[in-house]
Amino acid sequence: MKLEAFIKALLAILLFVCLLDMPYGFYELVRFAAFFGFGVLAYKANKKNNEIEIIIYIGLALLFQPFFKIALGREIWNMVDNIIGMGLIISIFFGQRNIFNKQSN
Repeated sequence: MKLEAFIKALLAILLFVCLLDMPYGFYELVRFAAFFGFGVLAYKANKKNNEIEIIIYIGLALLFQPFFKIALGREIWNMVDNIIGMGLIISIFFGQRNIFNKQSN
């Protein structure tokens, strides 16, 4: 399994577990893991010169960064976690057909 797919799967699982009623410390752990994981994904996208993915992953890293809390409310965070988790899972399965990269014909 490629590192990128592993990171995406791990982050998706963590985000889906956030939908449950967990202790506050778990959510802090998820914020650190997501910040680091999306940072690594942004770095990998940069190595592939994929500018759109770089912007997406940096934006997600900033959203989940653990240093300055972004108060969106429980319901909105649940929607964000669900949407991003599903997006990560979808990107694992369609990663071979990268829709963001320009394809030469």
